[in-house]
Amino acid sequence: MDTDDLRAWLRLSLTPGVGNDMARQLLAVFGSPQAVFDASAASLRELGSERLVEAIGTEPPTLAPLLQTTEQWLAAGRDRAVLTLGEVGYPAALLQVEDPPLLLYALGSLVPGWLAGEGADLDCVAVVGSRNPTPQGELNARQFAKALAGAGLCVVSGLALGIDGAAHDGALLGGGQTIAIVGTGLDRVYPKRHLALAHRIAQHGALLSEFALGSPPLAHHFPRRNRIISGLSRGTLVVEAALQSGSLITARMAAEQGKDVFAIPGSIHSLQSRGCHWLINQGARLVESAQDVLDELGLAAPEGALRPPASSSTEAQEGKAHPLLAALGYDAVSLDALQARIGWPTDQLLAELLTLELDGQVVRLPGGGFQRIAQG
Repeated sequence: MDTDDLRAWLRLSLTPGVGNDMARQLLAVFGSPQAVFDASAASLRELGSERLVEAIGTEPPTLAPLLQTTEQWLAAGRDRAVLTLGEVGYPAALLQVEDPPLLLYALGSLVPGWLAGEGADLDCVAVVGSRNPTPQGELNARQFAKALAGAGLCVVSGLALGIDGAAHDGALLGGGQTIAIVGTGLDRVYPKRHLALAHRIAQHGALLSEFALGSPPLAHHFPRRNRIISGLSRGTLVVEAALQSGSLITARMAAEQGKDVFAIPGSIHSLQSRGCHWLINQGARLVESAQDVLDELGLAAPEGALRPPASSSTEAQEGKAHPLLAALGYDAVSLDALQARIGWPTDQLLAELLTLELDGQVVRLPGGGFQRIAQG
C-alpha cells in the first residue's frame, strides 16, 4: 500500500461521524477511500446529511501525525501490515461478520503469508474466559489450547490476564500458532505483564487490532474486539466465566455468527463456573476434553496428541488417592473446613498440604484456602 492509499484509509477511519457502517456504504458507492474524498458534495448528500458532507470535506487534525507514526511502524519490519477491508491479506472469515473492521493493524510471523494470499486456509478456534480464573481453570485453558494447537488449530484469544494468557501460552507450548486480538494500538502491550508473551505470539502467530497506533486500553475497546475473536474462529470455547464476564459477549457473538459455542463445566459453588453453566443451559456444548471440541468441529487429532479427559484418570485413581486429596475434593476449601473433614492435627495437616503443593497436586488460594488440581 502506497502513502496516498494509506492516508486515505486512515482519514476515512478517523473522520468524525463516519463509523464502519457508513464507511462501507461509501466504499460500496465510490469504490475506494480516495474516491470518497474526491466525490462531489451532491453525490455525498445522496447518502447522508449535510453534516456528512462537511465531515468528509474536513481533514482530521490527527491524520498527519498518525500517518507518520504508521509509516514508521510499517517500515520497522516485513512482519507488519495494515490490512484493509476486502483487500489481499484481510481475513476472509471477517467478511461474514455483521460489522467487519474497516482496517486491521497486523503484526507477526503470519503476516507475510497473509499478504501473499496464503491465509485463507487458517483453521481457528477461540479460547476465552475469566481474567481471574481458578488455578484449575487456568490449567484447563493451557491444556485444552495445547491439545487443540497440536491438532492443527490456530488458537485465538484476547491477550488478557487469566484464561486468555493461558490459552496463548498453551497453544505455543503445543507447537502451534496463536492470534491475539487486542484492545489497544499494536505499538503498546496491555497488560504490561504480557509483554514477553506478546513477543512470543508475534514469532509464532500474529497480533491484530482495529485500533490506531497509540490507542490506549479504553474500557469500550474490549467488548468491541470480541466480535473479531469469534469472527475469526470456527468455534468459541469458554473455559471459566462469571455471569457478567466479557467472555459471554464473545460467546453470544459466536452464536449470532452461526458458530459453535463450547463450555467447560465446573463446581456449582464457583462464581467462575456460573457463566459456563448458563451457556450450557442456553445450548452450548458441554465439553470435558479437547477431543470433544475436535469431534464437534469434525476434525481428527493426530494419534497420541490428546490424553484422555481428566475424569478418566481421576476415576481410575480415586481409590488410591492420598486421603487428604480425597478430603479436599475439587472445590476450594478453607483450612478450618478441611481440618474438620479429616480430623488431623494442624501441624500434620499443614505439612501434608505443603508436600502436595510442592508436588503440584494442590494450590494455595488467596485468603488461605486450598484447592486440589486435576492434571488431566
